[in-house]
Amino acid sequence: MTDALFLTFVFLAAGVIAVPIASALKLGSVLGYLIAGIAISPILSLFNVDVVSLQHFAEFGVVMMLFLVGLELEPKLLWDMRMRLLGLGGLQVGITTLAVMGVAMWLGESWSIALAIGLVFSLSSTAIVLQTFNENGLMKSDGGQAGFSVLLFQDIAVIPMLALLPLLAIPELTSHAHDAADHSAGMSLVDGLSALETALVTFGAVAIVVVGGSQLTPVLFRFISLARLRELFTASALALVVGIALLMSLVGLSPALGTFLAGVVLANSEYRHELESDIEPFKGLLLGLFFMTVGAGINFALLSENLAAILGLTLALIVIKVAIIYGVARLFGLRGSNLWLVSLTLAQAGEFGFVLLSFTVANGVIPGNIADQLLLIVALSMLLTPLLYIVYERLILPRYAHLNEREADAIDQKCNVIIAGHGRVGGIANRMLRGAGYKTTVIDYSSAQLEMLRAYGFEVYYGDATRPDLLHAAGIEEADLLVIAIDDKQKITEMARHVIHHHPKVHVVARAVDRHHVYDLWAVGCRDIIRDTFDSSVRMGRSALIAMGMTEDDAFQAAGIFEKVDRRFMREMADLYRPDIPSHENPEYVAKVKELSATWAEQLGAREKE
Repeated sequence: MTDALFLTFVFLAAGVIAVPIASALKLGSVLGYLIAGIAISPILSLFNVDVVSLQHFAEFGVVMMLFLVGLELEPKLLWDMRMRLLGLGGLQVGITTLAVMGVAMWLGESWSIALAIGLVFSLSSTAIVLQTFNENGLMKSDGGQAGFSVLLFQDIAVIPMLALLPLLAIPELTSHAHDAADHSAGMSLVDGLSALETALVTFGAVAIVVVGGSQLTPVLFRFISLARLRELFTASALALVVGIALLMSLVGLSPALGTFLAGVVLANSEYRHELESDIEPFKGLLLGLFFMTVGAGINFALLSENLAAILGLTLALIVIKVAIIYGVARLFGLRGSNLWLVSLTLAQAGEFGFVLLSFTVANGVIPGNIADQLLLIVALSMLLTPLLYIVYERLILPRYAHLNEREADAIDQKCNVIIAGHGRVGGIANRMLRGAGYKTTVIDYSSAQLEMLRAYGFEVYYGDATRPDLLHAAGIEEADLLVIAIDDKQKITEMARHVIHHHPKVHVVARAVDRHHVYDLWAVGCRDIIRDTFDSSVRMGRSALIAMGMTEDDAFQAAGIFEKVDRRFMREMADLYRPDIPSHENPEYVAKVKELSATWAEQLGAREKE
């Protein structure tokens, strides 16, 4: 018991100390965990801790992560990704395997060993890449979606790799192969079955996941919710993920792929958000543990003996994968910073490399001494990945900060209404205007969004609407109305300032991100300002009043009073607002807010007495 507590404390303390320091230095949490693992490796060696066993346990964090990723994807969206999934992912795995195989044969390895090495190194780290994308808000970008497609294909490709690798066994090695700890050891539902029987059992397991997830899971969670115990729901969520992973392992499939499929099935479930909140903490802790075991698992004695060779091969692997991914991604339409994002972040070997290398040694495919060096290359390439992202963020991304990643579209149609931004705000405004018979010119900076709109017959143009030359091309001089609905507080303000100053005849309707943004827009001369969530928030407050027992008529009256008083005070508060100091440290502003609250309460009280 004492040993387990000590080990738990060492890992938790290392993570708690290293990750905040790494984050403060803009190095990212993944590199912080890796450094923490390296730092505690002498302590683990001193106490003879089996780091490999810990790593296999911590790999369940990857399983949980893919379950959560699946919850964010609807089946339709997954189907829309099929070209990138099969084309981009398939080409990357195939070309990388052949390229690494060629290098290994050039270095003197037999074709079977070289092919096995190529398969192992064709995979990337799902854990590191998705963690990096999520931390930096890149999952929805073109590069993030392309990277995810490649990673998902790689996870699927692990299954045929496990079937192919034993066929590459070398007889001399097979006779001396030792039992290795891998995910195929232990219980199995397909041992001793024919190929047809194995296929039927496998399809049956997948059918259980799909049908059970869509039909049985909601019934189960409704039953569990009757107990009104949050810990029981958490236990059920964990049991669901563990059970699916176990079922996939029993039929020889990837547990990560199985839980991802379950997540996709449950993406439209009413319990989706509850599942996310319950699984997320466990996923984060296990992923952190996994990254630390990668750092702690580096064999520094073997590394020091072969330092030049291992470092050279690691860098060569990264260069090869960057070149291949860059070329394939460019073939599939990625450009600019997105192209470099996917190329640099997927250039490492992956966590499944540890599994496959153990599997190859156990099946007599790769000699143990070569596998030990390959494990170092996998670990070092993962260790270098956060540094590659720093190169992307600090050296490559600034080059594209002020450039369009593709040329802006030529605007051949000039309308009286220009809409800048066609997301959840601008899209509604555009549909209302078009429905009323007005023609609009829509400019948006997301190529993926515009392709979707064009499929529905909208006339839209790619470009940065904040650029004066693009506004000129859109006909701002002859326009009657400009709707600014982009999602950037500073750019909204600057765009409103430019148009109001240079084109005063154009009526500007500007989206305000928050109350303080209203004051900024007022200061530059904008007088038609729509607060992002004000109307929906008033409706929510009105519903809350009704839920507390107020009649519907009185709640509508209260909401009207609140809105009227709030709008009346906005003008006075705008004059008192000072952007150079926090609002709560501005005594005049605070006094006016208190006056607003008192006035609203007074008028509502007067209404109730009537």
